[in-house]
Amino acid sequence: MSRRLDIELTSERPDGTWTWRAAGARQPKGELDGGLLPSGAKVGDVLRADADFLIDGIEILSILPPKAERREPERLEILGTRRDEPLVTTQLAPKGRGRGDRRGRRRERGEGREGREPGRAREGRPRTPRPDPVPERPKPKRLRPGRANRAAVLEELPPEQRPIAEQVLRGGVPAVREAIEEQNRKAREENRPEMPAEQVVAMAEQMLPRLRAAEWLDRAQAALADLDRLDLRDLRSVVVAADTGARGQEALALKEQLQEGLARRVEEEQQNWIDDIRANLDAGRFVRALRLSSRPPKAGAPLPPDLAARLVTAVSEGLTPRVNQELWAAAVDALAYSPVRNQVVPAGRPEQPSEELLETVKRVGDRLPAIVEMFGLDPEEVAKAAKRRPRGPRRGRGGAKAAKPTTKSEPKPAEEAAKPAEEAAKPADEAPEVPEATDAATPAEAQSPAEAQSPAEAADSPVQVE
Repeated sequence: MSRRLDIELTSERPDGTWTWRAAGARQPKGELDGGLLPSGAKVGDVLRADADFLIDGIEILSILPPKAERREPERLEILGTRRDEPLVTTQLAPKGRGRGDRRGRRRERGEGREGREPGRAREGRPRTPRPDPVPERPKPKRLRPGRANRAAVLEELPPEQRPIAEQVLRGGVPAVREAIEEQNRKAREENRPEMPAEQVVAMAEQMLPRLRAAEWLDRAQAALADLDRLDLRDLRSVVVAADTGARGQEALALKEQLQEGLARRVEEEQQNWIDDIRANLDAGRFVRALRLSSRPPKAGAPLPPDLAARLVTAVSEGLTPRVNQELWAAAVDALAYSPVRNQVVPAGRPEQPSEELLETVKRVGDRLPAIVEMFGLDPEEVAKAAKRRPRGPRRGRGGAKAAKPTTKSEPKPAEEAAKPAEEAAKPADEAPEVPEATDAATPAEAQSPAEAQSPAEAADSPVQVE
């Protein structure tokens, strides 16, 4: 994509080409075709140019005409308004049409609430009280690094090397190779000389460690500034990337601070995780407690025995034949990834299970053999449905949602690509609240489970970047 640039003409050559430099500076500089210049151009003229910044230099595409001076001030013309009309009009509604008027007439006739017939005020089915609300913890902040260190490194590089460095920051050395291939392809189509690919790639590989260190410093400084509120996944990624990105005394000091902060944050989040499960059990929200149990901040950390026993009892007693089937499906989906899944024995299943509930049981049935047996499902059919199941619980009503197709990820810098397996354990305070229901819960009161992955299944493999 082209950019605008102010250039100063420095000399004219016999072959019709001119040399130029950035207006008021020595760099960048280059040459252009004299046919692009307006008539009467001379050495020392400052012109506006449309330029294309390539890896091997800057190409002037066209010379733009100078801006014309405006002699008259800009004016806004107002259309469609006459000065003799009022700008704002009001119109009162006629009396006797609102709710307040009807209430007034009822009061005059003595037909207030106390005057109604017994039983008419609250006709219809009784409403089951919803579980008590549980205060939500504030959402953690995502990492938003600055660019001060990267900008400082780019400023120290010669202008002709900056496009290469920018490509390295975007996608590493593979991004540089792709850019070279694209420019050489265009050069072949236009019968122009191709760029020496190996030399440019060697230059990019030489820049990579320095750029990687600057990028890590930007991320580490931003992480340290929000250490107490930063998302644990982002904080882990910065600490892991320190093995390849931390260079120099300042970076090593930052690395130690971040490692200590991460250890402290993990212990705090672990305690918050246990407290949140207890709070949801106290409020009767056993489905949300199940989902929280599958996402410990410290990978592989077990539930305390007393809390695990309490969770098993709450789920077993909460899943009865009278419970809303949407809540049943949500509980089954969450139970499949909970560490207590093999200990829960529901009090009973619905007499006529819905198709949605049966599909949920089939999808996760390989993880819940006792539930499959309770519903009388065919094990072979359950095994086929399990093969089509994506990893982790799903969003949607009853936990059903079509899986999104996976796409090939683009190359990333090494410090962003290295993700530890423990990153998969999502912090508990991110779990969205799903209201539970008691025995006679209505469909509107039951919500779907949150999308989550068990720690054993959610570990993403690192992306290899040169």
